[in-house]
Amino acid sequence: MQTPQPKLPLGIRACLFDMDGVLTQTAKVHAAAWKEMFDAYLRQRSDADGSPFAPFDIETDYVKYVDGKLRQDGVRSFLESRGITLPEGEPDDSGEMETVHGLGARKNARVGEIIKTEGVETFPDAIALLQAVRAVGIKTAVVSASKNTPEVLQVTGIGHMFDYVMHGGIAGEMGLPGKPAPDTFVAAAEALGETPASCAVLEDAIAGVKAGKAGGFGYVIGVDRVGQREALLENGADIVLSDLAELVATE
Repeated sequence: MQTPQPKLPLGIRACLFDMDGVLTQTAKVHAAAWKEMFDAYLRQRSDADGSPFAPFDIETDYVKYVDGKLRQDGVRSFLESRGITLPEGEPDDSGEMETVHGLGARKNARVGEIIKTEGVETFPDAIALLQAVRAVGIKTAVVSASKNTPEVLQVTGIGHMFDYVMHGGIAGEMGLPGKPAPDTFVAAAEALGETPASCAVLEDAIAGVKAGKAGGFGYVIGVDRVGQREALLENGADIVLSDLAELVATE
């Protein structure tokens, strides 16, 4: 039986994987949790001041303002789109606080509940590629905005397949801006002992491919799980695939 070989450009020595929507089927969990939190908050404001209630829309609001970003950046970005400004608060604000970090905490609590009660599924095509690149000595890292990354990697049992993990909590501790800034990807590359030019970025979010492009990474792979191929290409992807198995050859 032939060993699967990854089909990547010469000179790529590391692969930096986004988690939600690329490795794991958690993007829909996050989207649902964002909608639940924002709708409850917007309804609360509507009831208080009599303004019309316009719910959070997953197909438009999630993709444009939230997907791929650090939690507080997503809260701030969406609220700004509705003309709402809240105090930043502190990173340890509870969900009862009406602050940017407080709303983020509400959303995070819901995600944690879903992960514990329903578990998390991985994408088979991503796991096949992950196994193929590791088999030939290519380094691997997770680069995710989610602070739930350690829990998700533990639940799915794939944590041991990565040489480095960058998540929202570490980014906050290091003072790194989130995607679309390239800083978290750059830090992961440095942790692996590589330069951006020798790394491939695998992303399903527009903010993520923008980060890969801005950072000068050697190969930016857009992963199209939800039908946004053109948007991924327009924002910096070198190639867009709906099935990462296309990058695994048996010849």
